[in-house]
Amino acid sequence: MQIQPAKPGPLGATFDGEGVRFALFSEHARQVDLCLFDSADQSVESHRLTLPTHENQIFSGYVPGLRPGQLYGYRVDGPFDLGAGHRFNSNKLLFDPYARAVGRNLSWDDALFGYPAQDLHPRTPEDLREFDSQDSAAFAPLAAVVDPAAFDWQGDQPLHTPLTETVVYETHVRGFTQLHPDVPAKLRGTYAALASDQAIEHFKQLGVTAVELLPIHYFLDEPHLNRRGLSNYWGYNTLGFFAPQPDYAAAKTPEGVLDEFREMVRKLHAAGLEVWLDVVYNHTSEGNERGPTITFRGIDNAAYYRLPSDDHSRYVNYTGTGNSVDLRHPQVLRLVLDSLRYWVQEMHIDGFRFDLASVLGRETNDFDRGAGFFDACAQDPVLSRTKLIAEPWDLGIGGYQVGGYPTGWSEWNGKYRDDLRRVWKGDSEGFAKLATRLAGSSDLYNHSGRSATAAVNFVTAHDGFTLADLVAYERKRNMANGEFNRDGEAHNNNWNHGVEGPTDDAAILQARRRTQCNLLATLLLSNGVPMLSHGDELGRTQRGNNNAYCQDNDISWIDWDLDDDRRQLLAFVQRLTAIRREQPQLRQQRFLTGEGEPFPDVAWYGESGRTLTHEEWSRPERRTLAALFGPQDGAPGLLLLFNSSERTAQFLLPDAGLGARWTRLFDTRSPSELEPVLLDQNSYPLIQRSMAALRLEIDTGLEPPPQ
Repeated sequence: MQIQPAKPGPLGATFDGEGVRFALFSEHARQVDLCLFDSADQSVESHRLTLPTHENQIFSGYVPGLRPGQLYGYRVDGPFDLGAGHRFNSNKLLFDPYARAVGRNLSWDDALFGYPAQDLHPRTPEDLREFDSQDSAAFAPLAAVVDPAAFDWQGDQPLHTPLTETVVYETHVRGFTQLHPDVPAKLRGTYAALASDQAIEHFKQLGVTAVELLPIHYFLDEPHLNRRGLSNYWGYNTLGFFAPQPDYAAAKTPEGVLDEFREMVRKLHAAGLEVWLDVVYNHTSEGNERGPTITFRGIDNAAYYRLPSDDHSRYVNYTGTGNSVDLRHPQVLRLVLDSLRYWVQEMHIDGFRFDLASVLGRETNDFDRGAGFFDACAQDPVLSRTKLIAEPWDLGIGGYQVGGYPTGWSEWNGKYRDDLRRVWKGDSEGFAKLATRLAGSSDLYNHSGRSATAAVNFVTAHDGFTLADLVAYERKRNMANGEFNRDGEAHNNNWNHGVEGPTDDAAILQARRRTQCNLLATLLLSNGVPMLSHGDELGRTQRGNNNAYCQDNDISWIDWDLDDDRRQLLAFVQRLTAIRREQPQLRQQRFLTGEGEPFPDVAWYGESGRTLTHEEWSRPERRTLAALFGPQDGAPGLLLLFNSSERTAQFLLPDAGLGARWTRLFDTRSPSELEPVLLDQNSYPLIQRSMAALRLEIDTGLEPPPQ
């Protein structure tokens, strides 16, 4: 088999109909060999071909006659000099960072490590500085050549749903359908299942518009989890930034995995649902200096990773996972941008949520909203029109940056989560900020041309308690993780429901369900972009585990066997998303200010029915509030009543003029009562720790419109 010099072109393996061009970046390598495998069972390559072209730090070559499906990896030769940060070792087969598909998964073995290892660990601390000559080809992951033009998209295009109209549903490919009785057993837990009629029907009835998938980039399970019989269920351990995780596919071939993923996107788009990806560009699965040499570490360790200035044998660790990818290097920045564009242009993805995004903005040791990565996204003709959402923190000093991201970015609003939880616990510190959160969190985002849609509001997410567990458990119960309950954030919830954990007490169960409804109603009726965590609409429990990252089992999977209470909760959430669609006041681009003619966009009242004075706002004992969103665009006004106290609050309803009356849309005291009820009184009793929504009816001669 012959290899030829290659003309300039993209990085990775590119099939042109007659052969394949291979290209790999390495700043410090001396030689790059392409290793071709005839099957995934081979323990050594069939052909080893040196890439003949080396220009501008890119090694490349062209192999005529190669076809899609070809399995390959690289061996990269260069200096082994830990003092300079170099860990080249041509005995280690390396995965292509630009691989579009996985041809063979990794099998853990000592040979994968660049130092002498025993049972996947250094035998002594000194061994970390030694060179290992074992060949890893039998155990390393292999990439596969694919033809990206082979899929028929049938005219599909990204949806570009406005953020003002967006309701996000964070979910897990496997966990959403693994227990679904109406999905064929052979498809459960796969991309195909997520695009099944049953899944799409749930999304549509729920009223969400965007499905945000926990990481689907090719990732690895850590050895320490394998030893405990666990796995990296969440997937925040990326190896390949272009390849979809093959374990989530019913298909068994590399091309089949890609086709199944693309068909999922196409079907979700056809149903009006955007697809967002949770992406992990801040670190990789190679970990710290004790980790394996399987891709970037062997290609060019000093270029891809941030190394301490005083010890290049170690790694800067802003992520808590052992390493941090160095986006200050232009070729590493190119890798991330090429990956993002690939998922938008070739896989039709609509948006991205960036895990620990503050790492991506560290030009020096400090976060910088003017960092090169943010500038590059802002000027990119593809990415600047794509939804970009930051998890606005990392584990480094100064990493918590809620509200600190540049124009064009939205953020997980961690302060919204914290304040809403405080509100419904009865904490005055959170309640004093309720109005700001309802109106779009201008205190965080009203700068640099940003708007209320910069806030992605949430109460729970994959990381932490589910909503049902949040109101039922005061303390985490993570013993199943095998870390003696030391993992996960320590919580002391104090929801005052009387009993922690499971109970048969009807009053306690009712109080918990009411608190869930309060949190969900506040979330879905606030300005900003609401995000639901999958299963919260069904009362999903993880039995008190607030860090189920390694639980690929019924602790994490959605239980679709619904009792009456769970069905009622689902119906309540469906009603909330319908109200959000009906009321444009809740879907504003701009922040609500209390101004506007003839009606202010929002007005704040106390129980007396009078607008709150500055003195009344300042009272630390405040636990009640009425928020009136004025009529807009033909939609009636909407009054939200909040009572987080331990007493019944008697609200005098605001005077809305002659003939005005109110229709109750819901009251969390009785969340199963969802039919509108026309009220005939000018006051409304709201029991302790509850919430209600009333619609302003101007023409009282008409019955409330059918729902």
